[in-house]
Amino acid sequence: MKIDDVNIEIIKELRNGRQSFKKIADKLGITENTVRTRVNKLREEGVLDICGLFDPACLPGHQSVIIGIKLSAANLVEKGEEISKLMGVISASVVTGRYDLIIQVLFKPGFGLLEFYTNEISKVQGINTVETFVIYKAYNLKVPYVL
Repeated sequence: MKIDDVNIEIIKELRNGRQSFKKIADKLGITENTVRTRVNKLREEGVLDICGLFDPACLPGHQSVIIGIKLSAANLVEKGEEISKLMGVISASVVTGRYDLIIQVLFKPGFGLLEFYTNEISKVQGINTVETFVIYKAYNLKVPYVL
């Protein structure tokens, strides 16, 4: 799918996910139907998701962590996809640097770091090492509720 300047402007306007297509159309000088059609196409193509995001620090007992993972083999994409499906995983990324993957995980009461490592990460073969970075204070961090 070709992403043009209009698509980018629509995506920017959707930072406020509750804004109507009519308001977006008026602001961009296009028709409401054009906005609706483009948003639907962006969603179908997997370019755009519209969802509610929250700050984990605002919900009691919820916390987000970042985990660096080194793998024993070079099957980065396969392992990234596998890990992305584990409970609590917000995102999994293949990266450069000292880790092969960086993941962000959401915890809640009854499902914390111990449960994640014991019940989720332990299912994945080929992990050499992990390093956990606990987020004590985040700025502009909003995540989908994945638990």
